Amino acid sequence: MEMMLLGLGGCTSFDVINILTKQRQQVSDCVASINAERADGVPSVFTKIHVHFKVKGKDLKAASVERAVKLSAEKYCSASIMLEQAGVEITHSHEVIED
Repeated sequence: MEMMLLGLGGCTSFDVINILTKQRQQVSDCVASINAERADGVPSVFTKIHVHFKVKGKDLKAASVERAVKLSAEKYCSASIMLEQAGVEITHSHEVIED
């Protein structure tokens, strides 16, 4: 189950970096911290997942980071979209850290 979360984090982080790079944003780091809740019964599937991004770079625009996170979640990250279609509630937050 932890590997599934790692896959989600890698997939969505890749998207965020890729989108920001295409927007000519100077990204130096992107870390996705993930917290998850699982059902009590068997199978103990994920019920809620929260992904928090710490995006580091020079002169990053907060609106661009927010848009990249949203695009990843809603359009590009196959792992995130698959989990949501299976009924997992996924939320996102982010912070911009100046390089």
